[in-house]
Amino acid sequence: MKEFKYIIRKRCVNKIVSFYRNVSKKYKHTYSQGLMEKNVHDAFDSINQIEQTLQRRKPKITRWSNYHMANTDKWYFAYFIKDDTIHIVDACHAQNMHE
Repeated sequence: MKEFKYIIRKRCVNKIVSFYRNVSKKYKHTYSQGLMEKNVHDAFDSINQIEQTLQRRKPKITRWSNYHMANTDKWYFAYFIKDDTIHIVDACHAQNMHE
């Protein structure tokens, strides 16, 4: 299996962190800091599976039409590949995946 380098754009990082930060605000009595950190960590771990176990798909939303898309059960990622590097340009949580 080919080894890739991954570059995650700031927009992608911000989308993941802000999603879980908003969840923690909404459920402040039941959603712990530790669980938030675990969910953020898991989202970033899943990025490392793009083009490995997460297969390339046709984008579902038009703003990603110039990119490849991969998804887990919780996150969708827009990315492109240049040489041996995968550039992750955007992320969207599954519950927010719409035009």
